[in-house]
Amino acid sequence: MAYSVVSKKSGKTYYLHSRLQELRGGRKVTLYFFSGTIGEGALDALPEGYVVSENGRTGLPLLKKS
Repeated sequence: MAYSVVSKKSGKTYYLHSRLQELRGGRKVTLYFFSGTIGEGALDALPEGYVVSENGRTGLPLLKKS
């Protein structure tokens, strides 16, 4: 089951995903993002060293390094 967070502002459920992105210089980075539906790249748990916070204005969840 994908890791999910419920927005305190809207009550909508968001699911955590990740994607490997190659930058122009050839370096690869992992991007983490929340989506309203479960799709390709859904994660079962939070990555180590990260915490979930919420944007106070929009209610969208954010992933931050702890």
